[in-house]
Amino acid sequence: MIKKLFTTILLGVIPFCALFAQAQQAETLQKDSIRVDINKAIDIALSENPTMKIADREIEVKKNYKKEQIVPLFPTVSGSASYNHTLQKQKMVMDMSKMTSGITDALMPIYEALLGHGIPIEIPNSDGEGGGGVMEIGTTNNWSAGINFSLPLIAPATWFNLQLSQLDVELSMENARSSKISLICEVKKAYYNYLLAKEAHYVLQRSYDNLQLSFEDISRKFEQGTASELEQMRAEVQLKNQMPAIKSAERSIELALMMLKIMIGVDINEAIIFDGTLTDFEEKMKETPLPDVNTLNLSDNPDLNKLNIAEKQLNTSVKLLKSSSSPTLALAGVWQTSAMSNNFEFKNYSWFPYSYIALGLSVPITSWAGTAYKIKSAKLNLLNLNNQKQYLEDNLKISVLNSISEINHAIEELESNKNTVLLAEKVYNISKIQYEHGLSTWLDMNSAELALTAARLTYNQSVYNYLSAFANLEKILGK
Repeated sequence: MIKKLFTTILLGVIPFCALFAQAQQAETLQKDSIRVDINKAIDIALSENPTMKIADREIEVKKNYKKEQIVPLFPTVSGSASYNHTLQKQKMVMDMSKMTSGITDALMPIYEALLGHGIPIEIPNSDGEGGGGVMEIGTTNNWSAGINFSLPLIAPATWFNLQLSQLDVELSMENARSSKISLICEVKKAYYNYLLAKEAHYVLQRSYDNLQLSFEDISRKFEQGTASELEQMRAEVQLKNQMPAIKSAERSIELALMMLKIMIGVDINEAIIFDGTLTDFEEKMKETPLPDVNTLNLSDNPDLNKLNIAEKQLNTSVKLLKSSSSPTLALAGVWQTSAMSNNFEFKNYSWFPYSYIALGLSVPITSWAGTAYKIKSAKLNLLNLNNQKQYLEDNLKISVLNSISEINHAIEELESNKNTVLLAEKVYNISKIQYEHGLSTWLDMNSAELALTAARLTYNQSVYNYLSAFANLEKILGK
């Protein structure tokens, strides 16, 4: 008996302990979780989302490329040094028999000067019949070192390349802004979708609780003989039919939560509680003025701005093509020094400096033929771009009108659905009271319950439609 009593107590305590442990775990998770509202979620997304990180790096790449294009405009300085070791010297043969004594006497000072600088020269002698002589030229060791520099003075192609680089930076920044605007829109819609899933689950859970109470009430009445078995069976079937919808709503919440976490760039297992309800945003809807079509403009639309930058790039490319056939002027200079010797006695070397400065003018002569066709192709691309720009503007205007229409329609639906919810609640309460007093059937009360659930879900959907349409409008306008 003691064992049975202990087993009974244990079996009764274990479920209670399990429920208590789950409650403690849920409370601990609630305390450790980070609470995030929609504004903080957007801030996290802008700093943690991989798309924004990639866009920021792309801007840095373009800025570095622009700096790389500036380098050719600065002076270019290079140093050089060389050493040559002569394995076999060159030889020169001279016919001394045909040279007059005056010429020979004139060459003697040159020979003596070369010998004085340590450069051995073998003075040719007549070999008799041929009257010729062989003379070796050069030294064994040849040293040279120098500095070269150049500076472009007139370089149109380089200037236009620099302008194109600047436009590349602007395009990258506009791409980053476009990614930011799209990310904010998607985060907002994901946040609204999560709140909609929570509201839908809450409405279905309330409906399930009402059905549970109805089922229990009908079961008591059936035991007392005041309700038929058919009513009890209907109530039980309706109660069980509600469970799949609740489970589906729970899965929708989990999926929406994971998508929202992925969108803001955090781990899906991160303990985050997203605050807010759709009714909170309903109050903001009343404070937000309705957009006026006549005051809206597309000057901040990122797609349109990117086409404008592309148009500037094409115009600059045409100028670049023309400049490729233009003259260029550059300043260049050289300073070198050299020494020649047959030994390695460096202190006795004689160094001979050499330097010059020059202006170089380059004029293309035959490049205009190919350039003309390239310019024609670039102008055709420019016409195509203008057509794309006009087509995009027309589509954006239609999108703006469509978003405003959806916003106005959602506002009208919201007011209507709000009144419908109030009316459905009133009908349900009356049907419930009538059923309790035997003035109506359970089927009437169940129909009122279903109508109330549908009205609440439709009301929440109208709030979501307004918020989603407003987010799309902000994205189109580049806000």
